[in-house]
Amino acid sequence: MTETLNQSIEWLDRLIALDTTSRLSNLKLIEEVRAYLDGLHIPTRITQNEDGTKANLWATIGPEDKGGVVLSGHTDVVPVDGQNWSRDPFRMHREDGKLYGRGTADMKGFCAIALALAPKMQKRDLKTPIHFAFSYDEEVGCLGVRSLIKDVIENLPLPRAVVVGEPTSMKIIGGNKGGRAFRTTVRGVPGHSSEPQRGANSIMAAARIITFIEDLQHELANNADPDCPFDPPYTTFDLGVIEGGTAHNIIPEYTHVHWGFRGLPNDNLEALEKRILDYIDAEITPKLQAIAAHAGVTTELRNDTPPLMPDSESPAEQLIRHLTGLNESGTVAFGTEAGLFQQAGIPGVIFGPGSIQQAHQPDEFIEINQLAECLAFVEKLTDWAENTA
Repeated sequence: MTETLNQSIEWLDRLIALDTTSRLSNLKLIEEVRAYLDGLHIPTRITQNEDGTKANLWATIGPEDKGGVVLSGHTDVVPVDGQNWSRDPFRMHREDGKLYGRGTADMKGFCAIALALAPKMQKRDLKTPIHFAFSYDEEVGCLGVRSLIKDVIENLPLPRAVVVGEPTSMKIIGGNKGGRAFRTTVRGVPGHSSEPQRGANSIMAAARIITFIEDLQHELANNADPDCPFDPPYTTFDLGVIEGGTAHNIIPEYTHVHWGFRGLPNDNLEALEKRILDYIDAEITPKLQAIAAHAGVTTELRNDTPPLMPDSESPAEQLIRHLTGLNESGTVAFGTEAGLFQQAGIPGVIFGPGSIQQAHQPDEFIEINQLAECLAFVEKLTDWAENTA
């Protein structure tokens, strides 16, 4: 095992020990990484959220007067609440060629490789810079990277490509679905459950909305294009949280439904959203307001993350092909930050170690040989950056 691979594993151990679940601050991780890069005389930039509790980090190795290749990874992880872990999720555990811990696959392994190689990169005479982009709150809607990208566009040379190191088993992924998230609030009319005719049950109204969304999902699945490269080959709906009611014998006044969809890049998502809102306006709201004028339904767009539009000729994808010899490019259903970079004029590709099948799971792990494969890729990228202006 090479020294650099051991250093990558050591960095992964340090990153896993820092609990950066999205509901928490990531500042301790960012501060530790920044101090390390400062010690290597690698310049960094920080962008923060409004209250200063979370931060993105941007670093540049090589010339600062030109755009280079970005290695992008998010620092936050999903919660472990309610999951049956057989070991401490925030202490990396090594067994049978695997490294266990929350974030090993998604996606601190990729960040650890970049950090382990930073000293070697700094010693090279890079003609094309390599940038690190470490963001916050990707798992809750790609929130942090937006201010990082804004800062880059407004103040720095535009990068020529970005590699988003989400777990793809080191296969080229050139497209991902976009996503929208909504919170629909149904306001009914409360009352005693023995007199349902005097009230308006918000849970029952929400259930009709949910059923409509479910029927729409079946419609999209039944009309899917079998040649579509995405799996599944249609826009899918999320419905993860429903909150409503206070007691079994009280007609519930409020019900909140958190829902959304992961759309194919070429689907008309505005039209799809409109179908749902039109149904609510025609079939749900009038029945509620027949009981009381203040009753009704409101829907708030909570997040809108663009897809990564497949482009096999993009500089990002072509660079990966050149360095690895890989030819095939696939697509994924999960969302990433790559579409936001692409939307900003920075070509993106998704390419990283580990399997998405392990992401968000109890006893999440990454195979050491995946880290080694990614490490070899970044070393080739460094060689390329030293010899390419």
